[in-house]
Amino acid sequence: MSKLSPALKELINAPFARPGALPAPPGIKAFYQNLAKEAKARGVGVPAWLSMATATTMTMNSPDSLSELYQAASPEGDAVQTAELMREVGLKCIGFNGVPRTINMLNAFRASLPEKVTSSLSTTPTRIPSPQNITSMSARGQDLWKSIYDPFDKKLYSKLADSHPDLPVHILHSEYGALFADPEEKVQGKVGRVLTSVVAVSCLRTQTGVGPQVLSHVFGLRKAFKDGSAEGDVEGGEWLAGDEGSVWLLEKVDGIVEVLSGGKGSSYAPGSIKAKL
Repeated sequence: MSKLSPALKELINAPFARPGALPAPPGIKAFYQNLAKEAKARGVGVPAWLSMATATTMTMNSPDSLSELYQAASPEGDAVQTAELMREVGLKCIGFNGVPRTINMLNAFRASLPEKVTSSLSTTPTRIPSPQNITSMSARGQDLWKSIYDPFDKKLYSKLADSHPDLPVHILHSEYGALFADPEEKVQGKVGRVLTSVVAVSCLRTQTGVGPQVLSHVFGLRKAFKDGSAEGDVEGGEWLAGDEGSVWLLEKVDGIVEVLSGGKGSSYAPGSIKAKL
């Protein structure tokens, strides 16, 4: 395989192209700890606020901050369970942020964990499609799609198909069925219906530029409590689905973005600033 020229390598790694991850700002662990205290005071349990903070930090592409988040959250619960939830949230971020950020963030996250934790993490995949499970996988995706978008689920599907006939097929089966809807055999790190909507809102709010999708998933969160698909043990979930809770959720996402970026806003698609020649 031929080598890249120095000029090409320099261009790939040019600072204006922002090729690297976002560093952890000073005091980010204390910020996450304060977030945990505020969430507790409002009756929001660890899984809910941790899912929001993980999704936001994943979208901002700050692996060192994700490690600090884990350290801030793990004293309040089982260390392995915390890591399992965070990496499952990270996996679901693929459907909103794309594959590359999740690859880099989860690789760095695993490397930052203590060996006693990594050695206890599940190594069994739960999403391998087969002739035996493909029908149920598709059905889970359709159920989740309807739960989030009803009564506009069929209309939205048709609108997406007008853009490209395979667009709704991929979204429904590869994202909603295979990724967003939890596999039946999923035990460790299970995110669930409510927290999947929390993850969606957090990722999309952090990205900026996708207000219609943020709105859809804010409604999707509250619909979980109207159609009976919400799990009963999500502490603070129903409050987050209401007006006051959703405002708090969005404001906390904005706060994390503000701190991680040093006031510069989202790192998801800020645009490159090329130096003048």
